[in-house]
This record gives sequence, structure tokens and C-alpha cells, in this order.
Amino acid sequence: MKIAILGATSQIARDLIVSFSAEEGRQLHLFARRPDAVMTWLASSGLAGSYPVDDFSAFATQEFDAVINFVGVGDPAQAVAMGNSIFDVTLRFDEMVLDYIRTNPKCRYLFLSSGAAYGSNFSDPVKHDTPSIVAVNNLSPHEWYGVSKLHAECRHRAHPELAIIDLRVFNYFSRTQDLSARFLITDILRSIRDGVVMKTSSDPIVRDFLHPSDFHRLIEVFLSAPATNAVVDCYSRAPIDKSGLLLAMKEKFGLRYEISKAMETTGATGRKACYYSLNTRAADFGYQPFLTSLEGLMIEAKAVFQRGVNQGVSSE
Repeated sequence: MKIAILGATSQIARDLIVSFSAEEGRQLHLFARRPDAVMTWLASSGLAGSYPVDDFSAFATQEFDAVINFVGVGDPAQAVAMGNSIFDVTLRFDEMVLDYIRTNPKCRYLFLSSGAAYGSNFSDPVKHDTPSIVAVNNLSPHEWYGVSKLHAECRHRAHPELAIIDLRVFNYFSRTQDLSARFLITDILRSIRDGVVMKTSSDPIVRDFLHPSDFHRLIEVFLSAPATNAVVDCYSRAPIDKSGLLLAMKEKFGLRYEISKAMETTGATGRKACYYSLNTRAADFGYQPFLTSLEGLMIEAKAVFQRGVNQGVSSE
């Protein structure tokens, strides 16, 4: 199977490329705005020369069995920094792929969407019948990212004749994550790495972190399943709440933390107490995650600190 990877500079795309590299039968062609950055990364990952790399202008001239679109941002703060250009960027590359698969209808399209497509109200986890809620008369900039994903999903459902799967990613973590990003898990790991006390709010939150191996498993399911047009939520075997995560990181890695009721915790894309999904529709296609959120985080956190030790950086 020949697969186009769009947005090959993104972290989650790179993790998937590494996963693909360990198996046979997948011919990847990588596309990015900065092909040189992709080639540099391939060399640093021991994959130099493994895959062709081009800018997006070369995409339409090739023949593919599948296209996976990672174009966008994974850090909510970066999404907000993009401002209203998030709409143009999402639309531009989505339309590029839609034009391609209209001409090549046997090609399947996997689009990286987001749990943010549901809106910004996550007081409870979403379910199969949870509606997307958009404050259409008072749309805030922190909602633009989610709305851009929702618009893409609507365009996709409007073409039931095309093989399009939207994958809503809620939370994802791997050892390649930039620890300077402002997520709860990166705040925790930086505190452990730097040997400082982490200060955090008393707000109870629950997250469901997808491990790279389970994300790869999910992608393989939809590359192999009968072609269809659908949307699925991504999930691990079990979510983890904040208190359980803090305690586990304390016991395993010596995290020191303080709870402050006075801390303001509104994130770049709004408050999300329960940012995860109970919608397991992906199971209907054969997806079964192997790892819980906590298991995946422990595996990747250990790798982060082991890499630091090997590079001469203390994790104490």
C-alpha cells in the first residue's frame, strides 16, 4: 500500500512513520512545507533515504492508496497563536486532498480531527450522542481550532461516496513530545526533570492519553477495513484522573507537587474537566487498544528520562 503522509513535520506523524518503518508492505511518501526538516529528522532517526520527501506541490502528481492528513498544530497554545489563519490552513489542505480523491476515488483519506470539534464544554466525557455545541453568536478565538475541525468533518460527511475517516484525537503523548509545551503531563515531566516542585490547581480533571502504539494500531485498522465514510473518537483502554496521575508520578519518578486552590487553570482552548470520549465506535471496525492511559504514560515517561540520562541530563 502506497501512503501519502501530509504534514510530516508534526510529532504524531513522525511517531507513526517510525511505527510504519518497523513493518513491511507500507510505502510512504512524506510531504511537508519544509522537506529539508523532514530529511534531517529522518537522518537523526536512522531512517535516512527510507522514504521520498517532497513539498506539497508534488502531491497531486503521485498515485496513492491512502492519504493521512496531519497538517495543523498539536499544541493548543500554538493553535491560538495562529489566530484566524487556522481556518485557511485547515481548508486549504483538506480541499487539496478532497480534490485528489474525487479524481482517485479508490484512494482512502484519513483526517486528523480533534475532540475540540465537540466544542469547549467537557464537564462530562462525550458519548456517541453528544452534540457539538458552538456559541455561534459569541465565538471566542480559543474555539476557532475546534470549529475548523468541525467544518472539515461536515465537508467530509457531505461526500458519503468518498472513503474518508475522521479521527478525533483527544490526548496523545509520546517520548518525542516537546516538553516546553503547556500540557499537564509536560508540566509534570519538566518538574521531575528540573527537580522543582510543581504547583497545580485543585481542579479535578480526567484525560485519556493515546499511546503511539495504539494510534498506529488504530491507523492500521482503517487502512485495512472496508472503505467507508465515518468519524471515530480515539481512546485508550482506560483514562486517568489528575490525582491518580500525580500520585503515580510521585511514586515512580519522585514528582514533588503542591495543590493550590487559587490557581487559574483556563487553558488555551478553554476549561476541559473531562476531555475524553466514551464513544467506542472504532471498536466496530476492529480497534482494540492495548494500553491504559497510565500504562502508556509510564512507558513514555521512562523513555524520556532514560534519554536524558544518556545525554548527561539528570532526571532527579
